[in-house]
Amino acid sequence: MDTEKYIHHGVEVTVISRLKGQHREHCLCHQGCIHFKPGKVDHCQIAQANYRTCVKYNIVAPVFECPKYATT
Repeated sequence: MDTEKYIHHGVEVTVISRLKGQHREHCLCHQGCIHFKPGKVDHCQIAQANYRTCVKYNIVAPVFECPKYATT
């Protein structure tokens, strides 16, 4: 498994090279979920908590499974 280091939001992180930059492609939130509304009052609480954790620990954590996911 090849990894690489790069600066993400001002912090050096390590990533599996073949997955770098693919967070949104694999994250359910970014696949048309009606609850995913960044910056809005009714933004998904699960997505917001995940984002806060990512910011706190300088990680990227896509959502692969979610009980609230819906497209319509």
